This record gives sequence, C-alpha cells and structure tokens, in this order.
Amino acid sequence: MKAEIIAIGSELTTGAKLDTNSQWLSIELASIGIPVHFHQTVADELDVLAEIIRIASERSDLILITGGLGPTLDDLTREAIAQFMNAELELHEPSLEFIENLFASFNRTMPDRNKIQAMFPKGSKPLNNPRGTAPGIWVDWKEGDRNVIIAAMPGVPSEMKMMFRKELLPGLPAGNNVIKIHRVNCFGLGESPAEEMLGELTARGREPEVGITVHHATITLRIASSGKSEKECETAIKETKNNINEILGSYVFGEEDEELQDIVVSLLNQKEMTLSTAEFGTGGLISHLITEVKNYDQCFSGGLVIPKLSSRIPFLEDLPIEKELDPEKELESGSQQRTAEMVARSCKEHFQSDFSIAIIEVSESSESKVEGKPDAYISLVGPDISISKKHYYVGDPAIRKIRAAKTALNLLRLHLLGFLSFENQ
Repeated sequence: MKAEIIAIGSELTTGAKLDTNSQWLSIELASIGIPVHFHQTVADELDVLAEIIRIASERSDLILITGGLGPTLDDLTREAIAQFMNAELELHEPSLEFIENLFASFNRTMPDRNKIQAMFPKGSKPLNNPRGTAPGIWVDWKEGDRNVIIAAMPGVPSEMKMMFRKELLPGLPAGNNVIKIHRVNCFGLGESPAEEMLGELTARGREPEVGITVHHATITLRIASSGKSEKECETAIKETKNNINEILGSYVFGEEDEELQDIVVSLLNQKEMTLSTAEFGTGGLISHLITEVKNYDQCFSGGLVIPKLSSRIPFLEDLPIEKELDPEKELESGSQQRTAEMVARSCKEHFQSDFSIAIIEVSESSESKVEGKPDAYISLVGPDISISKKHYYVGDPAIRKIRAAKTALNLLRLHLLGFLSFENQ
C-alpha cells in the first residue's frame, strides 16, 4: 500500500503558515507500515483540488487530505471530493444535529453557513470530530481494479490528530512491513564530509536506509528500516547506529530530539559542575539554549550578554579589551584569542562557576569582514582546560549566531567527555 498526503490551503502555498500536518501523518503511517510516497500542497481552487485528487487516485492506495472543511467560501475540500466522484452533496442530519448542539453548548446560535459542514458527497461517510465543528469525510473509491481510500480531515492539528487516531487508524489496513525510524545527531562536520565518511551506509537502496539532513548546523542521520516485525527493524537500526558511531566517533552527540544543550546540561549535572557564559555578538543565545533544558538550574550559574566590550561591565573594566578587537588590526601574538580567554576567566571568577564560555565577535557582517581573519573567538576555561579557538562563519549567514553558540557548547561537550584535556594558548 502506498499513501499520499494532500495539504489544502492558500495560507500554505503562500508561506503564511507551515504544513506540519503532513510531517506528522507521515510518521504515524510509517509506524503501521504504510509508506508515504507523495506530499502535495494545494491552494484553495476547486478545479485544481479535484484534479489533484484524481491524480492521487491513479497512483496511491491511500489519500489523506487535511484542511478545507470549514464553513467559509474558501473551504472547498468536500466540493472537490464530490466533483472528483461526480456526486452530489447530501445533508447528513446526525452531523447537523451535532454541530447545532456544539454551538448551543456555547450559548450561540449556529450560523446558516455552518450547515455546509454537514454536507457530504453521496457515497461517502462522516468521520466524527469531537474537538470542532468540521466532521471528516471517508470515501472507499473503486474504479476498475483500483481500490482507493480517501480520508479528509480538518487542518487544525489538534482536531486532525485526534480524528486520525480515533476515526481513521482503526479502519486502515496494516502495511505488509513495519517501518521504524531512528535519528542520530551530529555536530562539527558538513553534510558532504559526513556522507563521504559514511560511505556505503548512505547508498541508495540500502536496508536500513540512511538519509542526511541539516538544520542550524546540526547533521541528522535518519535511519529508516522496513521489516516483518518491530524487533527485526530495531535490530537492523541498532547495527547501523553502531556503524555510524564507530565511523563518526565524537561527531555524534545524541539521538532523536536531543540537542547539544541537552547533552551539556546532562553531563554537567552528572559531574556536579557548573557553567557561566559571557557573550558578545550572539545576543545571549548560549544562555537561552541552556535555560530551555530541564534541570538547567542545577548547573548554570549565570550568563552575561555584552552589548559592547566596554567598562560598563564592572568586572571587565580593568581588561584591555576594546583596543584588541579592531577587525582591521593585524593579529599580534594571538591578542584577540587572549582577550576571549580573559573575558572567560573574569566571568568564571564572577559567577564562581567551574567552567566559563566566552564568545567574542570581531566582525558582525560580511561587509566588515577582513579576508582571512576570524569572525569570532570562543574560549573555554575550567579546572583543567584553557582553550581559545578562532571561529569562522561559513554557509548561511542567517544561522551564524546559532552556529557559533553550538560550536561553543560542543567544545564543552568534547571536554566533558574527555576528548579535550589540554591547554591551548
């Protein structure tokens, strides 16, 4: 069985809203062994919608549609399904009664326009929606030797998810295979180098399949396994995951939804150690990432966001730092790196933390960048570590801050795991 998902709404095609429903549905279908081969996003145009459904019916066995079931004039999903089926819309009295009672429960009178939500293409059946006024639509479509299931659900995620689980899932045929997906997260290398290092693990057609995606400088390896049972899939995933860890080593930092800050907070709490931060150029992004993690307060001593390296910061007032950070100035004996270290040490002393990270940005834009010079310096100081590194902004300028923040967190992660235990002046 092959599935196709159609997301309907001009707000999606214009970019005003993101289509998160299709992603969620794909994951849910995979868990019952139904692979999704197509995603489509369509504007609110009746003839186009009907044609898209027709195309989907010729190549897919299951068509899930989200959106377009509301009462307004641009909600055209039911009309599009009826046009595809060459059927009239019929009033379903129990659905109308449900909608009227729902309005009455809020002490409101149902607008006449909402009656359209109780209209269904002849030959279809309604799907209950306990969270809203828009019932779904289920169609068992037969044409020649083709049997296709078409199910339309509301676009509101909370309504769609409940309807899928309560109304659709029990009626869907199980796929021939179980599909399991597992994610391995990496940092510190690019997409192409990762693929080169992994070699045949990323080969097309391999089982399990390993796909590579990048988001905000984090590499995610998506392991997808198809088998006769969950145990078979989990065994295949475990073997591939072990191969990935063996090849990429310390580049791998976590799995599934784990982020670098999750790992750093966990390691610091395990070791009962603390961290402070001083950030010039990242807007306090490291502090923000850290404080999003559960139990961060056990290890985070405090953070300093420096708008300008000047004497307005009391415990930095004696540091000769402003003159050291001129992007036009020639590097002299690592003066900028020493500056980052000085700020980190002062921050560590001020917050009485075990570790401190300092980020000092030199050039804030490509226009102010001097060719061959670093864009920032990152320093980590602690009981047995004192390291300052040059940092260059590469790739998308829109993620330069998050890349710098993650680089700093990764530096601490590597040290806490024993990969960095040296001094680097």
